[in-house]
Amino acid sequence: MLSGDRAQFANAVVAFLFAVTGPLAIMLTVAAGAGLSEAQTASWIFGAHFLTGLITIGFSAWHRMPLAFAWTIPGTVVVAPAFQHLSLGEIVGAYLVTGIAILALGASGLVGRIMARLPMPIVMGMVAGVFLSIGLRVVTDVPKAPAVALVTIAAWLLLAAVPRLGNAIPPVLGALVAGIAAAAGTGTLQGAAWPERALVQPLLIVPEFSAPALLELVLPLLVTVVGIQNAQGLTVLAAAGHRPPADRVTMATGFGTLATALVGAVPACLTGPSNALICASPQAERRWIGGVVYGLLMAAFGLFAPLATRLALSLPMPFIAVLGGLAMLPVLRGAFHAAFSGKHQLGALIAFMVTLANLPILNIGAAFWALVFGTAVSWLLERNDFARERS
Repeated sequence: MLSGDRAQFANAVVAFLFAVTGPLAIMLTVAAGAGLSEAQTASWIFGAHFLTGLITIGFSAWHRMPLAFAWTIPGTVVVAPAFQHLSLGEIVGAYLVTGIAILALGASGLVGRIMARLPMPIVMGMVAGVFLSIGLRVVTDVPKAPAVALVTIAAWLLLAAVPRLGNAIPPVLGALVAGIAAAAGTGTLQGAAWPERALVQPLLIVPEFSAPALLELVLPLLVTVVGIQNAQGLTVLAAAGHRPPADRVTMATGFGTLATALVGAVPACLTGPSNALICASPQAERRWIGGVVYGLLMAAFGLFAPLATRLALSLPMPFIAVLGGLAMLPVLRGAFHAAFSGKHQLGALIAFMVTLANLPILNIGAAFWALVFGTAVSWLLERNDFARERS
């Protein structure tokens, strides 16, 4: 394997681990609060990982760029209260209508035109606000598992500081191996008992279409997927030098949402953090390999959901947080540069601050409002920047 391809593989593994640890804990928490059975939860995990993994493999190989899909974490948070007064069938019905709406929006061509008109610095200000919380965990999570975290950071620094070593072993890959070894040596790996069934048996959920469910869930989920998460992923890829097909991506998330809904999973989306981690690799023309590796790992995780879940949750969460933060550092640096080194700096700052505040309005996440308020302030106070772009 070439050194560049090793870097693609290493960052894909980190992106995968990031996607199936902390986010998975959120999913399991919501599922437990909703009173879902073990079989229903495993089916959700299958749909959220196996089906989005297949989409990732196909799109990354087709477009020769990393196009990593996953499931919507903010959407899961939006849905959580609905489980208290709606049935699983009603919620799945809302997922299906959301998927149809996303598909229609992608087919209309509007998403590509809207993304082309949004000022890139403002979008990158929002992205920087989202990713800052990940990068900060290099610092904030060290006290939670100091020995493992410090070994992980030391390995990364050593390989990054010595080019000859870093070319042979990508810093993130070395940090991953060193951290796991430190966790095993310090006894912080949690025991992962073998489940009764390693291979998942997905359930087909019969949808129910009710007005309360549709009114409560469809619009927030639609905005969350298209206006927040897909926007993040598309912007990250564009900032990394790629030209992602916005309308095709939107249609893919629509089809993915329709497929995942049938097994009880939340809508699909183009993930921002995982694409950012994959794009931290050099050789942009080879990053699609990282996308395929990520997709294969996601698909395998979903297929062996009962076993894979226990293994993933056996890793110390502070270790995954520190590792993800290390991989995110160059991406975060690029996001700040793109947001604050050119036009629309005030709008980018407003977008950054609104995202950090993380206050949802009308049950819609802060990242969407960051784009709205950042663009509005820039249009009012930075009109010359808009004029220069038009000319």
